[in-house]
Amino acid sequence: MKKVLQSVVWKEGKHYVARALNVEVSSFGATRREALKNLREALDLYFEGSPASAATRIERAEVVAL
Repeated sequence: MKKVLQSVVWKEGKHYVARALNVEVSSFGATRREALKNLREALDLYFEGSPASAATRIERAEVVAL
């Protein structure tokens, strides 16, 4: 079974930043799609040789302004 990780994407200057919420992994790209592709590759490397159970489970994430 493939583990589903939640992520958030935002535009920062000329680039899009993609960050996984379950683990401390992020990446960026010129487009939203590229940022997410790069994040998937970074996550593959992060979990290489490790169990996906190392990820924190997140339930009902909510974006709030402080």
